[in-house]
Amino acid sequence: MRTLNENLLAKYDQALAETDDLLATYYPGDRPVRQPIHTLYVPADRYTPDLPYQYGQQALELVEKHGGMRRLADDVLGSSLNAELRQQVADAVVTKLNIEPIEDLRLDFEDGFGHRSDAEEDEWAEKAGRAIAQTWLTGAQESPKVSPTPFAGIRFKCFEQDTRRRALATLDLFLYGLLDEYKKATGRYQIPQELVLTLPKVTTVAQVEVMVAAAKEIEQAYGLDEGTIKFEVQVETPQVIIAQDGTFEVSHVIKAGEGRVTSLHYGTYDYSASLGVAAAYQSMEHNVADFAKDVMQVAIAGTGVHISDGSTNILPIGDEEQVRAAWALHARLVTRHLERGIYQGWDLHYAQLPTRFLATFAFYRKGFAAAATRLDNYVHQKDSAIMDEPATAKSLAAYLQRALSCGAVTGEEIEANAGVSLDQLAHLARTGYMPKVNA
Repeated sequence: MRTLNENLLAKYDQALAETDDLLATYYPGDRPVRQPIHTLYVPADRYTPDLPYQYGQQALELVEKHGGMRRLADDVLGSSLNAELRQQVADAVVTKLNIEPIEDLRLDFEDGFGHRSDAEEDEWAEKAGRAIAQTWLTGAQESPKVSPTPFAGIRFKCFEQDTRRRALATLDLFLYGLLDEYKKATGRYQIPQELVLTLPKVTTVAQVEVMVAAAKEIEQAYGLDEGTIKFEVQVETPQVIIAQDGTFEVSHVIKAGEGRVTSLHYGTYDYSASLGVAAAYQSMEHNVADFAKDVMQVAIAGTGVHISDGSTNILPIGDEEQVRAAWALHARLVTRHLERGIYQGWDLHYAQLPTRFLATFAFYRKGFAAAATRLDNYVHQKDSAIMDEPATAKSLAAYLQRALSCGAVTGEEIEANAGVSLDQLAHLARTGYMPKVNA
């Protein structure tokens, strides 16, 4: 005889209805979309359709000048991988730089563009929208050197008083140029899912609310579905970590975004400087940086919002010693944020691309065999010294998916070693369970 009858269960459901709504609304879980492993920033007026190709070739030329990719892999990966795996990684990075040298490209109208006349920035904003749209619409049809990046967009200026109107004008004109090109090509206005808009130097929730309001106005003007325009937030001020009233403002930022905030990006130098850290010690691995990113990671957990680490401004430029030291530093910092569960970072120069990919591919190749075996044991219920649960299986599958999407491993390797199809892998990454098979 059950004590907890239907009336009591209904009462408990009612008591937890608000919690159910909160979880469904604000904690829907990870989004089943690709996250780029990096964002590369270039001043908006320097963009050309073949820039990604040129950056890839310049990166390869620089590596060859300094002894080749295998030597660089030996230098920056060292004993973390055996010789065979280092060769595999080196070969994969050469391929990556030839076919997809940039995963996420950001045309910068903020620090990288500077303050210019309104007429000049208006012109470049519309040009940028048209150029990005044309590249996605035509791509390699025009030239094998013109290959659209998987993600691209702009960073406009911040919403502080001095630059607010300029920022909104740039956003408006960029979207006008992009939407107009799509209308010409397809007969309707549309925002591609690959578009990324970056709102920098956020200090308050109100700035995010204004961004949402502006997005709604633009959607209505072009007949777009509400929620189509999404954006990422750059965390570059302490006020967006801890607000004046002592609360963690970054979690309120996500809520204020009404489902439009796709990612939080840590801004290494603005954030460190705002806390008084001397220039020589401003770094992605400083204690103040780790605290901010710890808060950001907790705030995004379960929300579907991504997180990105910042950048290092120590570039592989100069003599042999300077170049190799900068490569070693960059590879170490990339590895560090990957091990901390942050799967994206910023890059500022084509010379950082080789070590971005070497460190990332090494991270996934190093853990591939163990992750695939554990997932295979879990899925097929094999005897194992490790008894994994659905949450861990979900994490293992997500790890393999990330390795696949960036090119560190192939689909054939996953299917052979993990014993699952790529569709099954995607389902495991979302749920931690194998999909049910209809009888």
